[in-house]
Amino acid sequence: MSYKKAEEILPLEIIQLIQQYVDGETIYIPRKDNERQEWGKNTETRRELAKRNEQIFKDFKNGERISRLADKYFLSEKSIQRIVYKMKKAS
Repeated sequence: MSYKKAEEILPLEIIQLIQQYVDGETIYIPRKDNERQEWGKNTETRRELAKRNEQIFKDFKNGERISRLADKYFLSEKSIQRIVYKMKKAS
């Protein structure tokens, strides 16, 4: 998401109307419903996280403790538990 200056893209009348509700604040204007994309669609992030989660599950199946996995992957123990549970359920 990038920020744009309202003065560069909106007519003055619209800016003045918005200022009646929000003056000098940053606001988010969502995409139209038909323009929305799923999270991570345009990046490698989804694939990287899936690969990491598979490795976590593999390590867990090989006897690695939850606390050790949390330290190894810089995640909370609860996050590791969620990943393991989800991977168990999927397999």
